[in-house]
Amino acid sequence: MSKLTRRDFAKTAAAASVTTALSYSKITGANDRVRLGFIAIGNRGDQVLDAFLAHKDCEVTAVCDIYQPYMDFASKKIGGEVGGGPKQIKDYRKLLELKDVDAVVINTPDHWHALQTIQACQAGKDVYVEKPLSLCVAEGRKMVEAVRKYNRVSQVGIHRRSSQFVQEATEIVRSGYLGKVMAVRAFHIQNEWPKGIGNPPNEKPPADFDWEAWLGPAPAKPYNKNRTFYRFRWFWDYSGGQLTNFGVHYLDSIHQGLGQDKPAAVTAMGGKFAIEDNRDIPDTMEVSWMYPGGILVTFTQINANSQAAGLNNGEVEFRGTKGTLYLKSNGYEVVADNISPNEFFARSPLDRTKDNWRRGSKPMIEAKSGKGDADTKHHARNFLDCVRSRKEANCDIEVGHRSTSAPLIGNIAYKMKAFLEWDGKTERFTNNAAANRLLSYQYRAPYKFPTTT
Repeated sequence: MSKLTRRDFAKTAAAASVTTALSYSKITGANDRVRLGFIAIGNRGDQVLDAFLAHKDCEVTAVCDIYQPYMDFASKKIGGEVGGGPKQIKDYRKLLELKDVDAVVINTPDHWHALQTIQACQAGKDVYVEKPLSLCVAEGRKMVEAVRKYNRVSQVGIHRRSSQFVQEATEIVRSGYLGKVMAVRAFHIQNEWPKGIGNPPNEKPPADFDWEAWLGPAPAKPYNKNRTFYRFRWFWDYSGGQLTNFGVHYLDSIHQGLGQDKPAAVTAMGGKFAIEDNRDIPDTMEVSWMYPGGILVTFTQINANSQAAGLNNGEVEFRGTKGTLYLKSNGYEVVADNISPNEFFARSPLDRTKDNWRRGSKPMIEAKSGKGDADTKHHARNFLDCVRSRKEANCDIEVGHRSTSAPLIGNIAYKMKAFLEWDGKTERFTNNAAANRLLSYQYRAPYKFPTTT
């Protein structure tokens, strides 16, 4: 593999800077503004709203949420008083009918993404949809089909795709600078022990909260406050757990670095080993994917211990024969490896003094580091530009689907306690028919599994 020189590295960084600068061009005329409708403006929705409000060439004309205080809070932030500013709508279908909405920004829980994205495409709206793209692989494929059929611009909220330092780091991996990459490790580590999200009892939903609308296509379950708002991510009915919550970011960067997005096999183990709460998802989990070309990718989830893994709390490690790149949310570092000119010595108690395997070794690459930010405003900027240019966004729906599918099949391997061989073209397991049944799920009546017709 070719070695990345300092000159090549400088050219790569300069090119990335130019691309970023071009995507930040501002068109501020009122007639050129992209008119946005926001669907769900709770925790993540509020953060994404801030990202778009940073750009003066967009206008939020409508907000939608089933919880009135969230809409009032957003309206004030956008610039109007309570009852003024953007239109306030509780039924997202009414928002999709608005003529003064060019694109929608979908921030609902994962189990709502497919229906709302496909219906938005059918209504002629461009779509920014938060990650993870879908709750199951079959939903994601239907979403891709809808974007293509209705010729919409799409952006999946894997916002690190629009960060210069991530683009730079993954280019280093692709260049061969690290040598042959044979292992990539990703980590989600935090200590939630002992109480985690708690264990509240089921109860009647609050008078100002529409539990039925929250559930949508998900199975009918008694109201429990842990199943709402941010804590829904700890329950399989609405989320893929931390493997899709954090793992989608990591797998997306790994796919960028490897230059491929279809694992060949997956297996997983774990469980709820330590934390005393009412979550469904595991608190400890290890997932392994095999990618073509002999590359092992692992995701480690430890939620009852917070001691860091890797270098400087790195989240992803690309390990090659010449060095390792450590990637985290605000930068990366490359650490050279010592390369021996000798064959590995066959040790024995009779010739310890001949153990010269490491003698003469030296790093084959120079260490590099890069910093930046993974702010969502860069991702929002790219989407706004693409809505006008009709070009493909940084994290187009197909990209987001592939980066979501790998974690989703990891969850299937965990649930099946199996080693599963995966055909990325047909999006089916080739060695386990029972596992294929988990690629989709039955929607609760009267909701129907999405189609593109």
